Amino acid sequence: MALADVTTAFLRRVRPTGPAVFNLQSTCRYASSNTSPADAADLSSSPFQDSSACTPSEKITAFDPAARARALRKRGGRLPPSRYQYRPPRYDRGPLHPHQPPPPSDPASRLFEAGPFSLPRLEQTYHDTLASDFMTLSYTHFPPGESAHQKGARLRPWEGESPYYANRALRGPRGGDVLRLLRKPITFNNIPQLQGITVHSMVKGAVEDSAHLHVAGMVLQAITNVRAEAHATRKAVAAFGVRKDQHVSVTCDLKGEDMYHFLSKCVDVVLPKIKDWKGVKGSSGDSSGNIAFGLTSEDVALFPEIEVNYDMYPPKMIPGCHVIVHTTARDDRDARLLLSQIGLPFYGKFIN
Repeated sequence: MALADVTTAFLRRVRPTGPAVFNLQSTCRYASSNTSPADAADLSSSPFQDSSACTPSEKITAFDPAARARALRKRGGRLPPSRYQYRPPRYDRGPLHPHQPPPPSDPASRLFEAGPFSLPRLEQTYHDTLASDFMTLSYTHFPPGESAHQKGARLRPWEGESPYYANRALRGPRGGDVLRLLRKPITFNNIPQLQGITVHSMVKGAVEDSAHLHVAGMVLQAITNVRAEAHATRKAVAAFGVRKDQHVSVTCDLKGEDMYHFLSKCVDVVLPKIKDWKGVKGSSGDSSGNIAFGLTSEDVALFPEIEVNYDMYPPKMIPGCHVIVHTTARDDRDARLLLSQIGLPFYGKFIN
């Protein structure tokens, strides 16, 4: 408004006798202002309001989508050629081959799997609660002026004046040639988490009757939702009556949602039903973050998939199994701490 007043005063001074030829307020028109007849005529001639521009009823009734689809099928294809008809190579011929398969996240990939649309309860609890709690439990505080203890070299040099010691590879640690994994400080990048679960069952009755092996495979497949894989013996053992290439064990490898569902089912449903069950031994582990525990045939029968169809499985053929929990932890202490957060109890002397 101030600019309009200045402009009107300037024009009045330049041409004081005549009316103001420029009025800024009169040129401003808003949506609520009255429109002129010419503008109304332009608005009335819009093709959206013109009934003659609409599709005639004859074309609407003559449209037949089924006939159109049949015509497309006769011409050699339902869809026009597009990028959605691309099929990646069946085999991966190496990183230097000119034709590379797309990543599994690409919908055109042969390994593409839609989802996950919802996370399992245990996995969601891990990301929301357990991960942050693990960092708090494993935090090591150093007061100002103090630093972490510096460990010595893992490999020892050859000391002496012998000429054979020059440019020789370093020796292993004292007490053995096996080097354990180094434990790095726990940060948000390396919080231990579940990596996989292996459910293994050695069926002794399969040596004499293969029906025991079939029942064991059905039981493991029911409780894990993964098809069981049978394993054959490498050599014959006459003392046990085992022949070479005879299938006597089954294994299920769990990943992703099946892994979380199986472990939560064990912790929340099966293990609390076991009478006088102390928990997992504190000495269990392989010093690399993998914990194992066993279930008897009576414990396996407590799974809900077996209880619902208990008559389907012969009671004397239901096998026991070993459950090996694989984690990304570097030592048994961190793996035990992770499984304790999930709800798996431990007892006895802890061996880290």
